[in-house]
Amino acid sequence: MATKKMTRRKEKEETFFDYSLLFIVLFLLGFGLIMIYSASSYTAFQENGDAGHYMKKQLIAALIGLGLMGIVSRIPYHFFERFYVIGYVVSALLIPVVKTPLGVASHGARRWIRIPGLGMNLQPAEVAKLGMILFLAVMVCKFGKAIRTWKGIILFMAFSLPIALEIYLITNNMSSAIIIVGIAAVMVFVASPDYGKFILVGALGALGVALVVFLAVNSEAGSGFRMERIAAWLDPESYAQGKGFQTLQALYAIGSGGVWGKGLGQSMQKLSFLPEAQNDMIFSIICEELGLFGGICVILLFIMLLWRMMVIANNAPDLFGGMLVVGVMGHIAIQAVLNIAVVTNSIPNTGISLPFISYGGSSVMFLLIEIGLVMSVAKGIRLKDL
Repeated sequence: MATKKMTRRKEKEETFFDYSLLFIVLFLLGFGLIMIYSASSYTAFQENGDAGHYMKKQLIAALIGLGLMGIVSRIPYHFFERFYVIGYVVSALLIPVVKTPLGVASHGARRWIRIPGLGMNLQPAEVAKLGMILFLAVMVCKFGKAIRTWKGIILFMAFSLPIALEIYLITNNMSSAIIIVGIAAVMVFVASPDYGKFILVGALGALGVALVVFLAVNSEAGSGFRMERIAAWLDPESYAQGKGFQTLQALYAIGSGGVWGKGLGQSMQKLSFLPEAQNDMIFSIICEELGLFGGICVILLFIMLLWRMMVIANNAPDLFGGMLVVGVMGHIAIQAVLNIAVVTNSIPNTGISLPFISYGGSSVMFLLIEIGLVMSVAKGIRLKDL
């Protein structure tokens, strides 16, 4: 009898659950709801007569996402392996639906699909990110050592291009297209130990970026929409009434916050001065109200989140589980870095949300589903392996 009790106790001890990861995610969600209310209350009251309009919608999406996260985390992650092709195909088929009568336009872009009967909109780009992570995790396992060769790397990256091009050409969503390709780049980088190839690719990429910036500076070549954004990034004051307006307002918000900020709810830029204050530019409101201290705390939370996922990836039971976590880690890292870089004018404005904090129902739901996958992988880790 004593032996049976010891065996059961040992089995329980071997069950791993990352409470640190869960706490960080819940904290980011709660903090995001507070900041969405703070950043959008004025605009929401002007437009809808309800200061909590955006916060309530985000809360509903977050609760649905938490429910889905809990369900996914309880399912063994190998169950999803069989759906990798379906995920890729569904992602490819959903994107063109935005051009049908089900498509929903907002802020000059048509990137959402109306879900009849639910009163909710779905952004196919978010489905594509999850589908791409699952598909590429399986492909890493199928490629084996071949992924270390130039042919393997190029072929692996090529899988992401059709979806990325669909997102860019059909929905005009460059930021999501960059994230899709970025996820593939992070996964192939981790899967291949030959870093010399990536240094070469990085150098060529830097030259390509320098060429684009040079063309943007040139008056004749810089007349296109994307080129104007680059020109506004280099000199936002010259485009203060156009492409540089949002960037300048965000910088004003960050600068006026100082070290400790004006206080929660005391932002001035959110009073119709800063477009998309509750969405793409919410980090600037965080810096204005909570100061440099608040901005650094948010960055540290993301670093802690990525660190916990790195620990899970390093100790994953197999390659497939590890690559699933790497894909989620790459997604969150790229999106967070790009958002903060855009807000601080470190890169041209691409219109990208801050994970778990910015307003966006589809984004938060699918991010939580991805966290559920990470937790499912974590459950397969034995405590003695940590």
